[in-house]
Amino acid sequence: MASVLLSGKPVNTNGELPNVGSKAPDFKLVTTNLSIVSLSDFAGTKLVLNVFPSIDTPTCAMSTRTFNAKASQLENTKVLCIARDLPFAFKRFCGAEGLDNVVCLSDFNNGNFGKDYGLEFTDGAFAGLHSRAVIVLDGNGVVKYTEQVPNTSDEPNYEAALAAL
Repeated sequence: MASVLLSGKPVNTNGELPNVGSKAPDFKLVTTNLSIVSLSDFAGTKLVLNVFPSIDTPTCAMSTRTFNAKASQLENTKVLCIARDLPFAFKRFCGAEGLDNVVCLSDFNNGNFGKDYGLEFTDGAFAGLHSRAVIVLDGNGVVKYTEQVPNTSDEPNYEAALAAL
């Protein structure tokens, strides 16, 4: 279990991020067109998993915008933005913002991604949502970098995550 801050108060997650050097847990997530994708669908591609509580919060929106801007410059890399939001919220947000360099994926149906990656809040106002984190995977699905942001209202360290690629 990890502890982070949410509105200045400590809250807990259900576990710990995967270890650097380990194989990332598989996942099944819902795209904005309601199809299902898994980790194996991205085999051979480096991934930046931008995980957050909800696209409709300022910091989550900013991280999506920032990674969208940086993603167009990355070779053989996709940025996956992952939250428990409905796919429709992702589609609305990215459409309104003109964001097309990130892949938005929803864990709305069962929250298994958050549980398997140790990121599900277990208490506090966001219980059941995902803690803000960045996880970088190589083309074989091996974890190269992790950051669980200590204060949920803070942005992740974009440069450190991208340097791990």
